Amino acid sequence: MTDTAVAEVLAELAALDDPKVREANEKRGDDHGVNLGKLRAVAKRLKTQQDLARELWATGDTAARLLATLICRPKAFERDELDAMVRDARAPKVHDWLVNYVVKKSPHVEELRVAWSADPEPVVASAGWALTTERVAKKPDGLDLAALLDVIEAELKDAPDRLQWAMNHCLAQIGIDHAEHRARAIDIGERLEVLKDYPTPPNCTSPFAPIWITELVRRQEAG
Repeated sequence: MTDTAVAEVLAELAALDDPKVREANEKRGDDHGVNLGKLRAVAKRLKTQQDLARELWATGDTAARLLATLICRPKAFERDELDAMVRDARAPKVHDWLVNYVVKKSPHVEELRVAWSADPEPVVASAGWALTTERVAKKPDGLDLAALLDVIEAELKDAPDRLQWAMNHCLAQIGIDHAEHRARAIDIGERLEVLKDYPTPPNCTSPFAPIWITELVRRQEAG
C-alpha cells in the first residue's frame, strides 16, 4: 500500500471532521469528529483492503482505526496481532468495533476470549466478556453458565466501568437466553444494584439487569 493512498484517506477523513460531532464524541472518550454514517460510506467505496486497513490502524488516528475495522479482512489477522490491537485500541468506539467487527469473525476468537477474560487489564478483560456474551447468546454449549454467574456475583460490583458494563451485559444475556438461570441472574442484579440508576432515554431499555432481562423476555414471549 502506497503512502499516498493512506495520506489521501487521512485527508478525506480530516475533511469530514465536524467540530459538533467531535464535541459529542469526546464526552464518551472518542477523539474523532467524523459522522459514522459518512465513515461507513467511505468504507463502502474503498471495499475490503487488508493492507490499507493495517496502514490506517498504524496511524493511531481514531477515525482511521474505525475505518480500518470496516475495510479489513478479519480472518487475515494473526492471534498476537489482534491481542496487540485490543491493548492499543484506546478509544471506546475503536475497542467496540474491533471486538465486534473483527475479533468475532477471527478463527482465534475462542482462544482470545479465554485469554482476555482472565487478563489483569480491565479494558482487555472487557473484550473477553464481550466475546463471552456473544457465546452465551449464540453458542452456549460448553460454557459453564453457573460458574460465569459465580464470577459476576463476586466481581461485578467493584469492576471498573468498561469491564463492569461488559460483565453486566453477560449477566443480562444469561438471564434473557437461559430460563434455568433467569431467577438467579435477576437476583444477582437486584442485590448488586449495578447500573440501577443509569439514565435511560425514553423508549430505551434500562441496562439494569433485572429490568433488561424482564423486558427482553416479555418481548420474546409477545413476539
